[in-house]
Amino acid sequence: MLLVIDVGNTNTVLGALEGAHVRYRWRVSTRPRTTDEFGLLLLQLINHRGLGPEQIDGVVVSCVVPSVVYAIEKAARRYLQQEALLVGKGMRTGMRVRTDNPREVGADRIVNAVAAWKRHRTALVVVDFGTATTFDCVDSQGDYVGGAIAPGFQISADALFTRAAKLPKVEVERPPRAIGTNTIASMQSGLFYGYVGLVDGLARRCKAELARDATPVRCVATGGLANLIGRACSEVDEVDNDLTLDGLRLLWELNQR
Repeated sequence: MLLVIDVGNTNTVLGALEGAHVRYRWRVSTRPRTTDEFGLLLLQLINHRGLGPEQIDGVVVSCVVPSVVYAIEKAARRYLQQEALLVGKGMRTGMRVRTDNPREVGADRIVNAVAAWKRHRTALVVVDFGTATTFDCVDSQGDYVGGAIAPGFQISADALFTRAAKLPKVEVERPPRAIGTNTIASMQSGLFYGYVGLVDGLARRCKAELARDATPVRCVATGGLANLIGRACSEVDEVDNDLTLDGLRLLWELNQR
């Protein structure tokens, strides 16, 4: 069984995969942990599902928080007896990165692009709803060509609550209509439909630029709020909650050859 770990700025998503099937999935907060703390967390998660360390055949990690990498790698070695494969420089991805500085592209963005291309084999826009919302573009040749980075939904909401003293915090949910008849409904409308408009607008522009070679362009959404916001976006063709986990599996398999 393969253990995949995607460390984001806010949350860390872990998955236990049998082949291409995500058998178990966990989401924990991303924060500084010692090697032993992270190791014990790993054991608690897998033991809760009736798994033992001996059933973990490999560990692959994508991380955008450099300060936690050391503890994760050492915990995998100490508690699972596995050398973690870290997505980054020198790893085979099977995808050319055609940006001004390929080293600047976050590991999670390449993971998503590889997974989406493997599945669809057409020009793509991948929208990942994380701490930041990223738009990653793959052309019809399967090359990563760049994208866009926007403030995440929660960042936008927190800015509104923080900078407007009289506005309360509200639940993140889809309001039934755009015209709110009270303060809370109006805030929910502005946050939700405003963000849908942001995603649709950027995705539409990315699609138009990718479509210059007359190939179909598909938009795939993933990440924590993909189900809530992505499904309301007219430019999003598919929501895939396991896209990043599957991408980590694909990179693991590619680098075992």
